[in-house]
Amino acid sequence: MANPLRGEVVRLYKNLLYLGREYPQGADYFRSRLKAAFLRHKDEKDPEKIKQLIARGEFVIKELEALYFLRKYRAMKQRYYSDDK
Repeated sequence: MANPLRGEVVRLYKNLLYLGREYPQGADYFRSRLKAAFLRHKDEKDPEKIKQLIARGEFVIKELEALYFLRKYRAMKQRYYSDDK
C-alpha cells in the first residue's frame, strides 16, 4: 500500500530542488545535501513523524525564500544608493 503522504514529500523535494538552483554555495552543494537529508529519512513509516519532517521542509523553503529576497534587496540597494554618508 502506498503512503498517502508520498505525493506531498515528492512535491516538497521538487520545490526544494528548484529553490536550490540559486543557493549561495552552489546548486551541486545544495542538491547533495538535499538528497542526503531525504535519504536519511527514507525508511520512516510513522505518519506523524513524516508530517513533522514535511513541516521542517516547509520551514526551510521559507528560510530560502527569505535569503533570496534579502540578497535581491541588497543588490538593488547597492545599485541605487551610494554608501556615502
